[in-house]
Amino acid sequence: MNQERQSKREQFTQPEPQKRRPIIIAVAVLLVVCAAAGWLMLNRSAGGAAESLVVVNGSVRIPIEAVNDGTAHYFSHRVDGQVVDFFVIKSVDGVMRAAFDACDVCYREKKGYRQDGNYMVCNNCEMRFKTDLINEVKGGCNPAPLKRLVDSGEVVIRTADIAAGRWYFN
Repeated sequence: MNQERQSKREQFTQPEPQKRRPIIIAVAVLLVVCAAAGWLMLNRSAGGAAESLVVVNGSVRIPIEAVNDGTAHYFSHRVDGQVVDFFVIKSVDGVMRAAFDACDVCYREKKGYRQDGNYMVCNNCEMRFKTDLINEVKGGCNPAPLKRLVDSGEVVIRTADIAAGRWYFN
């Protein structure tokens, strides 16, 4: 009787290693995917790929023709080894605007902003800010203003002004 029972039991059971192998592989793949997704989220550029910059006489000079399409253009500038991110955009009122890719509230999260039409949207708290209010309204979760001027067909930003916002990115 015991032998019969053992024989039936063997018909319906599989050896343990074969049962566990697919589960172990699935868990390992899931862990790799989660780790890769987490790394991408923490290290992604907040709004887009950073464009190259040229520094001339202590200022960054960006040709207006390269940034006058109403789209946020993202830039990075290294200050004493620290990368400082900012964007330049021509708002709907025709004004060239610049801001750090950070705010006074959410900067610790290092998520920055993305553009949605005429709005810049905080990637951390999802607050929306009209592009024509950048450099006009400051504080809170508004994009932190970056001093700029337009001169001879270029948006000019002093590297000292960029360096002043370095603390957002520490």
